[in-house]
Amino acid sequence: MITKNATYKVILAFVLAMSCLPMSMAQNVPSPKDVYGFRVGDDYKLADYGQIEDYLSQLDDASDRVKKVEIGTTVLGRKMYLLFISSEENLSQLEKWKDISTKLARVQVGDEEAQQLAEEGKAIVWIDGGMHSTELAHGQMTSELAYTLATSETTEMKRIRENVITLLMPVMNPDGLDIVVDWYRKNMGTAYETSRPPVLYHYYMGHDNNRDWFMNTMPETYNVTKVLYNEWYPQIVYNHHQSSPPWTKISLPPYADPVNPKIHPAITAGVSEVGSAMTKRFSLEDMPGAIADNFYTMFWNGGGRTVPYYHNMIGILTETGHTTPTPRFYDPEKLPKTVAGGTPTDGTDIMYPDPWKGGESHFRDAVDYMLTATWATLDLAADRKSNYLYNIYKMGASAIEESKTEGPFAYIIGKEQWDAFESVNLVNVLLRGGIEIEKATKAFEANGKKYAAGSYVIYTAQAFRPYLMDLLEKQEYPTRFQYPGGPPDTPYDLAGWTLPLQMGITVDKVAESFDVATEKVSGLVDYYEGDVRGKASFGYALSVNSNASVIVTNKILKAGGTAFKTKAAFKSGKTTLPAGSYIVSGGSVSIDSLAKAYGLGVTGLSSDPKVEMTKVHRPKVGLYKSWVSNMDEGWTRFIMDEYAFETDTLHDRDIQTVDLSKYDVVILPSQKAKSILHGHSTLKMPEKFTGGIGLKGSVALSDYVENGGTLMAFDEASDFVIEQFGLPLKDATEGVDSKKFFIPGSLIKTGFDTTHPLAFGMQDTVAVSFNKSRAFVIDKQAKKGEGGTEEIEDAPAPEVEVIANYAEKDLLMSGWAMGEDKYIAKKPAMVKAKYGQGAVVLFAFRPQFRAQPRATYKLIFNTIYEGASD
Repeated sequence: MITKNATYKVILAFVLAMSCLPMSMAQNVPSPKDVYGFRVGDDYKLADYGQIEDYLSQLDDASDRVKKVEIGTTVLGRKMYLLFISSEENLSQLEKWKDISTKLARVQVGDEEAQQLAEEGKAIVWIDGGMHSTELAHGQMTSELAYTLATSETTEMKRIRENVITLLMPVMNPDGLDIVVDWYRKNMGTAYETSRPPVLYHYYMGHDNNRDWFMNTMPETYNVTKVLYNEWYPQIVYNHHQSSPPWTKISLPPYADPVNPKIHPAITAGVSEVGSAMTKRFSLEDMPGAIADNFYTMFWNGGGRTVPYYHNMIGILTETGHTTPTPRFYDPEKLPKTVAGGTPTDGTDIMYPDPWKGGESHFRDAVDYMLTATWATLDLAADRKSNYLYNIYKMGASAIEESKTEGPFAYIIGKEQWDAFESVNLVNVLLRGGIEIEKATKAFEANGKKYAAGSYVIYTAQAFRPYLMDLLEKQEYPTRFQYPGGPPDTPYDLAGWTLPLQMGITVDKVAESFDVATEKVSGLVDYYEGDVRGKASFGYALSVNSNASVIVTNKILKAGGTAFKTKAAFKSGKTTLPAGSYIVSGGSVSIDSLAKAYGLGVTGLSSDPKVEMTKVHRPKVGLYKSWVSNMDEGWTRFIMDEYAFETDTLHDRDIQTVDLSKYDVVILPSQKAKSILHGHSTLKMPEKFTGGIGLKGSVALSDYVENGGTLMAFDEASDFVIEQFGLPLKDATEGVDSKKFFIPGSLIKTGFDTTHPLAFGMQDTVAVSFNKSRAFVIDKQAKKGEGGTEEIEDAPAPEVEVIANYAEKDLLMSGWAMGEDKYIAKKPAMVKAKYGQGAVVLFAFRPQFRAQPRATYKLIFNTIYEGASD
């Protein structure tokens, strides 16, 4: 018989026993397999974003060690979530840890207090997956990472939870994840199972979502940037990617040369330290195939793991093999002697000491390698958390001290600009990246120049000085060759990106201190106060110098108003409007509200200004979209949307069959001529997505232009038009040895004929984005390409107008260039060729590259409006 007292003892013993159980047992935290129905990494299995959202919610509900926060939405409206994972006690004091991280990263305290805070604080480590959606493993792996980190009771995991606040972004690109998962599921069991979708896996830019980290044009990148550089300031930022070089398992730090000298050397050492911890862990866990010093450098600014360098944060990129859930076998008998461009596979290379010898490769292998690399990173952060917290403070303090010893004192973005709209956009680019900026409340003078109230002052004595200076100053990429006398060693991504040059903004560098009354800018800034001046009995005049005028004009036209484009400059009272300006009237929208929204100065016209002008209707743009997914098409689409143009997508069959005459302009984004013409083969893609525009499409485009249409082609696509239309042009750089001519991605000085209607509103000298681009030569001996037909042969001989030429000398404005004086100097960079009743406008460069070169947007807008002229 059990007594009452004995019953109490049993109950008490049970309660005590339960209190000692691991959290995962006490709270019954679901695993990913419980929700997905399969283990993460299983062959042929993928979770879509809806499933992942469901799992994250269940994990958040079940565990006090996980806090799920929505940080924004994607381009297509999906929610983005960030998980905070740490101990229960740490999560209850998140604001405390964020405050400590902020004070240290921003250098808001003295050295003694910084050391105390470093001891007291927790390391902040950012980890993400799913940025590049065709790299399928990391967007899946993060679910298991979250579960293990929250529930595991190993000594290591307890120490990580105690000392680290892990900021886990499970899926950086939810829209792309669903696009790619849907494609894989539809094609499973077919010859196209491992193919990539024939569309961009980000609505606007595909792989370039990892090239948007200083412009922050997309909500996905800005949502994350806000957390990284304006809220939490992690000491380590870890991007998971795929894939490693063939016959390897994972590529990790240390990275290849060169290093950008603006990056603090402690960052370079810190990156290598993390890579060393990963390599050691792989070796001890018998996981061969980890290779380092492979292609990726620390020079370019603009990627998810490179922008942190300029914020005194350790940026980590790993590239892990096996991107698909479909298994594969690597025959050990076929193991190559070298991988990754020459690294031996016999274990004698210090950067590849434990080679993988082949055999079966599974999706789960990629998951395991990613998890192992992550545990190595978090374990290191937990072990050295005080060191990492104090180091970010020391690097920030060093940046502030360098501003005093090396200068400059400040940068000034004056209120008076060629395009004040874009100058404010530049200010916001810097603010998004965490730069501290002041706004002048009164007029002032610095270095002998007067500035109006409202100008922006950016003192260089701030923790993120390297980021500020790298974006505002010229890049000087070191000249490097693969071997003596050999071809150039191609940079990772770009060599030059200086933002004032790309955006056409004057930024003054001031060496000596000056006095100015300012207020600190808090949050993103509004455009300068726009207004409407004068009576508007006749209409409203908008200067062509401002890109904002295009948005306003398109919105007025959409609302039923009318618009004209002037052919010459004219005066209205004391205001002079340049040639190409817009005169608008009518419509159901308020010009006052539009002027205020975009900071635009609008001149009311009380009478006819007596200037020659052309009426324009609302432009309708046809944008070619190949089934060979093309990031340049995505960026072009983004700009068309951003500036309120009505745009239709034209696939290959549309080019062949649709009545193109309804389009004022058809745009061919940069794409190789053969790719436009032939597209995918049936060996690589289902038949629906194969073939290119072909002969029929080439003829259709020719007929469209000959009958009065306007065809615009960017960079590589100009080759297609020249070949198929038989234009008297050729590319001056075609076939030139890279040992003699090489511009990998730099800013090149270019002069514009600003009297030409297509260059109205341009400054006479502008930096254009030259990315292995071209230069034109007028060639009277040009012949038709393979798409040439009788109809094209009979077309009238085109008359070519040159709108822009590369400069005669001093062409390189930022980056790296070889042979530019010989091969492109003084040669045409933009031309217009009359063709029948229509015209072809060809760019030798990309005027809209990654939505960065705002100074060359007007060339696109002018061409569209000319096509839309009545």
